[in-house]
Amino acid sequence: MFNLEEELKKLPSSPGVYLMHNDRDEIIYIGKAVSLKNRVRQYFQSSRNKTAKIEQMVSHIAWFEYILTDSELEALVLECNLIKEHRPRYNTMLKDDKSYPYIKATVGEDFPRLLFSRDMKKDGKSRYFGPYTSAGAVKDTLELIHKLYKIRTCSRVLPRDIGKERPCLNYHIKQCSAPCQGYISKEDYRASFDQALDFLSGKYGPLIHSLEEKMQEASLAMEYERAIEYRELLNSVKQVAQKQKITSSSEEDRDIIAMARDEQDAVVQVFFIREGKLIGRDHFHLRAAVEEEEGDILDSFVKQFYAGTPFIPRELWLQYPVADEKVISQWLTARKGQRVKLVVPQKGQKERLVELAARNAALVLGQDKERLKRDEQRTIGAVRQITGLMGIQGVRRIEAYDISNTSGVESVGSMVVYEDGRPKRSDYRKFKIRTVQGPNDYASMREVLTRRFSHGLREMEELKDQEAELGSFTRFPDLIMMDGGRGQVNIALEVLGELGLSIPVCGMVKDDSHRTRGLYYENRELPIDRHSEGFRLITRIQDEAHRFAIEYHRSLRGKGQVHSILDEIPGIGPARRKALMRAFGEIEAVRDADEEALAAVPGMNRKAARSVYEFFHAKKNDISGEM
Repeated sequence: MFNLEEELKKLPSSPGVYLMHNDRDEIIYIGKAVSLKNRVRQYFQSSRNKTAKIEQMVSHIAWFEYILTDSELEALVLECNLIKEHRPRYNTMLKDDKSYPYIKATVGEDFPRLLFSRDMKKDGKSRYFGPYTSAGAVKDTLELIHKLYKIRTCSRVLPRDIGKERPCLNYHIKQCSAPCQGYISKEDYRASFDQALDFLSGKYGPLIHSLEEKMQEASLAMEYERAIEYRELLNSVKQVAQKQKITSSSEEDRDIIAMARDEQDAVVQVFFIREGKLIGRDHFHLRAAVEEEEGDILDSFVKQFYAGTPFIPRELWLQYPVADEKVISQWLTARKGQRVKLVVPQKGQKERLVELAARNAALVLGQDKERLKRDEQRTIGAVRQITGLMGIQGVRRIEAYDISNTSGVESVGSMVVYEDGRPKRSDYRKFKIRTVQGPNDYASMREVLTRRFSHGLREMEELKDQEAELGSFTRFPDLIMMDGGRGQVNIALEVLGELGLSIPVCGMVKDDSHRTRGLYYENRELPIDRHSEGFRLITRIQDEAHRFAIEYHRSLRGKGQVHSILDEIPGIGPARRKALMRAFGEIEAVRDADEEALAAVPGMNRKAARSVYEFFHAKKNDISGEM
């Protein structure tokens, strides 16, 4: 039994990270502290300075734990990692989980390339440009560069592989200079590549001048098709150049970060400045309490955002000061390998750029208000409708189950997971029924639920070992939804009772036309408005559980049927079975083939072909109609 008063006395004065748990063992808040003793005790002391959010959070704390670190910097890194892993309810959280694409220049190669990349490796062999705010922007830029500079895209090792294979299509459509054939020297190729790097760095002037001259020369020579090609390239380059609207006198890399908020939402806008030019911008929605200060919101944003992005600029220009400025600077400096400064501009162009970012954040907040409201109604609002109808509260995670089989053959179960009204596909699980023979959905569901929750309980026991990792089944649902009525609900309640678990269970009932009708809960069917968002969410969950089970069942059924026929043939193993299916496409074609056709399949011989032919002639009547 956790004794709060005794555990508070045991807190050390060391730096570290603390984790607050509720009575369901969920982590509801994660924080760092220079002194765990002073920081954690503050939550449980009577004070007028506590915000409503903190008061509510403290009321749900059942127990806490902590991890000691050697420094505040180590505590910050650990805090960032744990928040990203557990996404606690009372932490200020990024609603967006974005990753950004980059252009990777393989400058360490003899004939370097420009590649699409979402990762940055500090190996000294590559240079990166970005981040870009969309994958489409990267692909468009790479396509233009290949037209302009004819940089190779292949993975051949050059100069080792020069002349070993024919040039690829890119050479024939004039988008590669074919260094793989030795058609361009290493020095000339490198000169073109360096020009491409200048283009990515924003040096468009020489290129625009060159294209204009070539267009004029082609026009004067009455080579109008070439002139049109140059004109289209010129227009593409000017469009890219036009996007670089903000420039700075210094050519530093920096991110400009500002925010806007109202009573319920906050939006952070980031301008990405690379080598003095604005190459992109993006905005992020945060879950923040009304009482939180703007600086605290930016503090949380910076730690979460830069824990996940591979590129760290030299400077962050912030709209408000952040409490952890010194330790965040140390952390980012360690990640980048160069000093990273956090600046709050007060005047001049710097202050105007931050203000511009703030105005953009306010614009996004206003535009997205209605969209966010609609999205919340169909997700979190729909969950509240359902749970309000059932008379329960605090539901975030919903698990739904379904069974699929064909006359009892290849029975499978599906588990789909919704959190805050949205599907969490990474937590979906599928089960191949092991202990049930024939079409017995109740017994199959009993097996699925027993395996799921027994596995979860075992993982919880293993978590008591400090070296054990959080397992996929450890998080239990706040609500279980069964595809069916009283029978399926009772099966679930029996399994939970046998395992000593108490989780609400309801059934998703369908009418005679197999359409969702409503909910079955606590021995009665609950009336529900069929036009409500809650009803629509029930339908989506039921359809998703059914779809996931059907897809798994079909995959197993297909594999089983191929195996049941071809693998019965003497001399036909997995390799020959695959070769036959590649050659003929379907069982019927294999069955109808003669010995000559069978023997001609790669990997087959005369003896194996005769075995297949004789097998199908002997069993032709038995397998008609099979796949």
